[in-house]
Amino acid sequence: MESNMKFRMLVLILVSFFTKAHASDNFPKAQGVSWTSINFKSMLTWSPKPINYSYTVEFSELGQDKKRTPHCIKMMDTECDLTAELNNLKGYYSADVLSEPMRGVSSDLVEFPHVSSAKFSPYYDTLISRPDFRIEVSKDKRKITLHVTDVPTALFNNLNKRMNIRDVFGDELLYKVTYWKAKSTGKREHISKSSIIEPPNLDRGVSYCFNIQAYLRSRAQDKQHGELSHTQCSPEEPPSIFEEYSMGVIIGAILIIVLAITAIIIVIVVCCRRRHREKNTGKEGLPLKGV
Repeated sequence: MESNMKFRMLVLILVSFFTKAHASDNFPKAQGVSWTSINFKSMLTWSPKPINYSYTVEFSELGQDKKRTPHCIKMMDTECDLTAELNNLKGYYSADVLSEPMRGVSSDLVEFPHVSSAKFSPYYDTLISRPDFRIEVSKDKRKITLHVTDVPTALFNNLNKRMNIRDVFGDELLYKVTYWKAKSTGKREHISKSSIIEPPNLDRGVSYCFNIQAYLRSRAQDKQHGELSHTQCSPEEPPSIFEEYSMGVIIGAILIIVLAITAIIIVIVVCCRRRHREKNTGKEGLPLKGV
């Protein structure tokens, strides 16, 4: 009886030992931990999907203590939205993805397997998506104006109003315009500080095509440009006679026409008078009829 109890105890100890050893092997490290950020919506992503374990995200601004956000603790997803947690937009952050037991499951491990991300700054690293814009052509067709809509972000101000990229970057936000004649391949560029842009040196009445993108000189060179907009072209309209020719040319042409008409009238009048005289002269030469 006593030997059976000892045997059972031994079996339980061995099972417990192997269970713990097996449990420690069931927490594989996350792979491909990276930041994805578009218009300040900043996500930490990784793989693979967990099976019989979970993930917890810890993050911190460089030099500060690590933090956790409730929706990214013992999670079964492979992404964590940290947009609202990165309050210092110009700061640099790093994050750790820990592989842990599922909720309600304990473990004797003191330190869980984890993988760290590269450093990330919302202000300097987020991708700016393509802007929308409309084309306005002046009535005299001398000027084309581009009205750019500043891209909205995932950020909100103190009044809970959504901010756009102009609100965030201020005067650092520039727009680069690439434009060309619709029937040509030669391209030109123009940098504007404003969201209302008048590209220079355009020919009147000619159709031009435009691409626009956000441009931030303060960033690293490979992150200065936002996504390129869709191409839009202005309508091509033939210029009026007043746009095609100068006023002097038009006045000269009118004078020529007037002189030509006057000359024709004079010739007609002279011819009519000559015929009239010839008729009168013929009548005077006839003999008088008897009474």
